[in-house]
Amino acid sequence: MTMHPLLIPYYLVKPLIPRSLQIWGRRQLARKALAANRATWPIHDGSGEKPASWPGWPKSRKFALVLVHDVETRIGYDRCQELLEIERDLGFVSSFNFVPERYEVKTELIRSIKDRGFEVGVHGLNHDGMLFLSNRIFQRKAIKINRFLDTWDAVGFYAPSMLFDPDKIKRLNLLYDQSTFDIDPFEPCPAGVHTIFPFYIPGEAPGKGYVELPYTLAQDHTLFVILQEKGIDRWKEKLDWIFRKGGMALLKTHPDYMSFGAPQDAKRYEYPAAHYVEFLRHIRDNYEGQYWHALPKQVAEFYMQSILQKRNS
Repeated sequence: MTMHPLLIPYYLVKPLIPRSLQIWGRRQLARKALAANRATWPIHDGSGEKPASWPGWPKSRKFALVLVHDVETRIGYDRCQELLEIERDLGFVSSFNFVPERYEVKTELIRSIKDRGFEVGVHGLNHDGMLFLSNRIFQRKAIKINRFLDTWDAVGFYAPSMLFDPDKIKRLNLLYDQSTFDIDPFEPCPAGVHTIFPFYIPGEAPGKGYVELPYTLAQDHTLFVILQEKGIDRWKEKLDWIFRKGGMALLKTHPDYMSFGAPQDAKRYEYPAAHYVEFLRHIRDNYEGQYWHALPKQVAEFYMQSILQKRNS
């Protein structure tokens, strides 16, 4: 899922395009993509095949549940504590991925998130679409990304806009990456990895690879802002299928687009956070005792220990 050459001029002029025009254009493209992919989205049957020698999830649970948040702007950053407390009250934990050079990320917030048993990751560097433009640009930015990974004691990365380049990502000091999806025809580079399970990407030297964790539930921005859906039926439908296949339900959401007030108070291009809360309650009430709820780093550690060590023994 490397960057298509036609995306380069788009990202160069994107800052000059009004937000309303960006959303309008994405909605037009999304309608066409939805019509062309009704038979395979949100469920692609071929994605449910278990990896060879799959041992099952810890505690004999039927499936894994992973919650992650991409914090794209200062608006989302300012909502992190409120979102964290909502999840905590419902008995869930998650990972917050920050863009280090787009807004100030205070050490106090990083510490507060981690002290509560949540996780922190790095979401690109500037969120400008230019990360993988060339080897020279990436190498320069990779030095900074690795510095933030070290400073935040983080082990996970997610490339903005799902612009996945596995060969370049190998240069980051990672345990896992989250820059892929099983199927999502609405992304700029829509080629999916067609699996709802973690997988390993070898590094340039033995033992230097990383675990890839594809998201497997539609992103909230796609579902509620671009497709303008009014409920969580897509999430519920896909979750039930993942449960039956024994895979990983990884949901990627954005506090930037959540409205935590009354539904009628949601601003343009926001959706009620109540949708996300409703889904968490649905999971808790309907799948209790059947899922292994883990942070991304815990899933990656499990994969490295239970799958790779078995293969190498």
